Amino acid sequence: MHLLASGWLLRHSVVMCLLLHSVVLMTCFHHAATSCSQGCYCSESDGRGKTVRCSNLRLTEIPQDLPNDTRHIYLDFNLLTEVPSNAFQGLPLLSELDLSNNELAKLERGAFRSLGPSLTFLDLSSNKLVNINPEAFEGLRARANLTNNPWHCDCSLQMSMPHIDLEPLSLTGIVCETSDPPNVGAEGVPFLLAQDLDLCVVMKKTTDVAMLVTMFGWFTMVISYLVYYVRHNTEDARRHLEYLKSLPTKPGPSEASSTVSTMV
Repeated sequence: MHLLASGWLLRHSVVMCLLLHSVVLMTCFHHAATSCSQGCYCSESDGRGKTVRCSNLRLTEIPQDLPNDTRHIYLDFNLLTEVPSNAFQGLPLLSELDLSNNELAKLERGAFRSLGPSLTFLDLSSNKLVNINPEAFEGLRARANLTNNPWHCDCSLQMSMPHIDLEPLSLTGIVCETSDPPNVGAEGVPFLLAQDLDLCVVMKKTTDVAMLVTMFGWFTMVISYLVYYVRHNTEDARRHLEYLKSLPTKPGPSEASSTVSTMV
């Protein structure tokens, strides 16, 4: 009887320990999923889901402890200079991302990777973006605010535009502050709307000139070779002719007959 009671107590203790362990793990996972990023303010509503506000905190890096059930993130008015690859990985519900009014000058390849299925709005306005990397927006179909950046419009930007996955109307926010070549009427114009503007024309002309120079070089080389060949063969022909002239001439049949007739 004593042994049966001891066995029952042991099994009961094991079950209780397992249940307690499960509760602790679930609590930890829930805390990790729903806690707020350090220094930021979090709120939640039935209509909007979880919102994380990290505005005006003088952040120089994107927080890595953002709750994975976040739907709206505000990182505006900070000191962010770049968005690294996979900066927002593990946020499958994120629909709005505000990175406006920072010092962003670089968006690395895959900066917004994994946000394609959920993100609907991206705010990159009022930053230091000069050029754009299509690979930073791979798979991202969101509407974006790209205004108030010092965009430098050149052939590279013109070639990149068709490969950017963002909602097409978002690209009207790229307004040229400078251009290469300069003074072609690009400054102050939404680049997408300047359909008659071709910033690759100088590169095309440069390529054409380089091709002409190369062709001229080949042509000159061929002509030089032909002149050398003709001169060399002419000199050989002259020497051969002089050699033939220097050989002793043998009497022909008519000369031999005349000699015999004279002797007779």
